[in-house]
Amino acid sequence: MSWTEKEFSTIGLGDKRNNARAIKIVEAIAKAPQSSIPQSCQGWAETIGTYRFYSNESFTHHELIQPHYESTEERIRVSDSSTILCIQDTTELDFNGQQTEGLGRLSYDAQRGMYLHPTLCITPERLPLGITDAWMWARGKNKAEDQKVPQLKESLRWIEGYERVAEMAERCPEQQLVYLADREGDLYDLMERANQLGTPADWLIRAQHNRSLPEQKKLWDEIEKEPTLNKITFIKPRKKGEKSRKIIQEIKVLRYILSPKGKTAIEITLVQAKEINPPKDAKPIVWRLMTNRRVDNATQAVEILDWYRCRWEIEMFFDVLKIGCKIEKLQLNSKERIEKALMMYMIVTWRVMYLMRLGRTCPDLPADLIFDPLEWKSSYLLGKQSLPEEIPTIKNIIRNLAMLGGFLGRKSDGEPGVKSIWKGFQRMQDCVYGIQACKEDLGVGMSCV
Repeated sequence: MSWTEKEFSTIGLGDKRNNARAIKIVEAIAKAPQSSIPQSCQGWAETIGTYRFYSNESFTHHELIQPHYESTEERIRVSDSSTILCIQDTTELDFNGQQTEGLGRLSYDAQRGMYLHPTLCITPERLPLGITDAWMWARGKNKAEDQKVPQLKESLRWIEGYERVAEMAERCPEQQLVYLADREGDLYDLMERANQLGTPADWLIRAQHNRSLPEQKKLWDEIEKEPTLNKITFIKPRKKGEKSRKIIQEIKVLRYILSPKGKTAIEITLVQAKEINPPKDAKPIVWRLMTNRRVDNATQAVEILDWYRCRWEIEMFFDVLKIGCKIEKLQLNSKERIEKALMMYMIVTWRVMYLMRLGRTCPDLPADLIFDPLEWKSSYLLGKQSLPEEIPTIKNIIRNLAMLGGFLGRKSDGEPGVKSIWKGFQRMQDCVYGIQACKEDLGVGMSCV
C-alpha cells in the first residue's frame, strides 16, 4: 500500500470513483509538484479528470482533507514525544492577473488573492506530524465590504484556531499540546477564551504589545528589573546584506496579571531573551514570549525559547507550498476549486518536510517503513550506486535523494535541506514512473528492481 493510500484510508467523498481520483491526484502532484496540472497528470484524460474533480460540488475541501487530519491526529497519539507544538500562522496567496472568481484584495488593494491559515503540528525535535486545521478566506474589494461580513474579522482565525487545538487536546490526553503563534496572535480575547475553556492546551505567543500594568508601569520596563536567569549563545545565520554573527542573550522571566478594565484577570508568564553587546550597527535581537505556563527556573525558560524557535517550520512549510509547489501559478477559475487543490498540495508539502526531518530524527529506521522498494532502489540506481544487500536506513535514502537534488555532502555542508531533497524526490519519482511503464506497458523485465 502506498503512502497516499494509507493517508487517505478513511476518505469518504460519497463515491468510490471520487475517492480513487483524490488518491491519484495527490500521487501525481507528489511526482511533479512544480508542474502545471496538465504536466503532472501526464495525459489528456487524467488532466480532464483532475479539473472535473476540483469542480465537483458533491464534496467540500473540508471533506477532502479530513483523512489527513485524522492521520495526523493518530501520529500525535502514537508519538514518542510527550509535547506537540501546534504552530499557526497566516500567509497570502497572490493570484493577481488570473481570472478567478471569489478572490479579494491582499496587502495592496490592487492585488487579488486569498489567505491561508493552517495549523502545523510538530514535535520539539521538529518532526512534522501533519496539518490538523486550515482556514481559507478572501477579503472584500475594500474595507467597507469586510465590515459587512463579521466572519471576515481575521483575529477570529487565531481564536478559532486555539479552540480546534483545545478540542484535539481533549482527544489526545497522553500528549501536552502547545498552541504556538507569532505576534499576530497577541490577543487578549484569545487568552481569555483559553481561560474560559480551562486551558486544555497550553499557549505560547510572541508578545507584540507593551501593555500597561498597575501603578502606571509598563511591561517591558518591569521585566528589565528582573534578575538574569541564564545566558544562551547561538550563531545567527548569514542573510542577504548581513554577515552571520554570534548572539549572546540574557534570559529574564516575569509572572504578572493581565487585567484589562472590566475584563477577567489572567496570569501570564513573560520570558525575555535579549541580546547583550550587539555590534554598533546592529539592532539587538529581542524575543518576548508570553505563555500560560509557569516558568520557575532557567531550564524551563530555555525550553520555552527552544519551542518558539520551532515556529520557523511553518515558514518553511509556506516556502515549500509557494515556491516548491508553485501554488500561486494554479489556473483554476474559482476560489472553491483553488481551495480543493490547496488541500492536496498541503498534504504533499507536509510529506516532503516529513521525509527531511525523519531522516534527522529517526535516521536508523529501515527505509521500507516509508519508501516503496522500487523507490529506494531507484535512488541508488540514479546515483549509480550498487544496491545494498540489506534494506538501507531512512538516512541513507534521504541522503541519496539530496545528492540527486544537488547536495554535495561535504563535511562542511551539514545536513541536507528540504530543497535538495525535494528535487531528488522528483527525479526518483520520474525513474519509478519509467520503470513501471517498461514493466507494465512494454513487458520488459527489470530483474534489478
